[in-house]
Amino acid sequence: MPEKNLDFGKFGARGIKGSAAVARKLDELAGGIATPVTAKRGLIARLHYLTKSGKSRQAAKDAGLTVTDRTLKAWLEGKRRPSKANLERIDRAYRMVRRQNVARHLLQRLNRDGRGTRVEIHPLNQSQVPRPLQRVVEYRTMNVRRWDKIVTSWAAGDHQGLDDAWTTDVLPDLGSQWGQYEYVTNIGFAA
Repeated sequence: MPEKNLDFGKFGARGIKGSAAVARKLDELAGGIATPVTAKRGLIARLHYLTKSGKSRQAAKDAGLTVTDRTLKAWLEGKRRPSKANLERIDRAYRMVRRQNVARHLLQRLNRDGRGTRVEIHPLNQSQVPRPLQRVVEYRTMNVRRWDKIVTSWAAGDHQGLDDAWTTDVLPDLGSQWGQYEYVTNIGFAA
């Protein structure tokens, strides 16, 4: 039943893909630097995070931050300011490196030695859908025990892999109506 919502929103329903909501929640759990990259403090903090070791520098280069050491030094010392495109690359590289660094710990917290984590699924918003066309969709909770594919895809930035893992490994556990939860307003869980 997944991917049957080809015309999602045609009648006024609102929501996001469940896998996107899961990725947003994992980003929230991963934490990180709250100050925006456009502020000096946020920029310096991200640059320190990306250059503190050879491994993190290599991960930043793999994530798309390909500038010389001389340029990085000038940015850190405040002698030069990165362009808007470089600020975006720095922020994107920071997010990728941060995801890779916390993925193992997050996976351990979510799996909880096989006990899993309780997930709340808030259904899509049908307030704008005409009454005869509305579905009966309710708030659901479930316990997810298999987070490996989800967290691995999230850490790698593989949106399609995350969507596949969510819709084929997790949602079928909801029973026969699991396709109704492909799009949601929110997904919540704590670890």
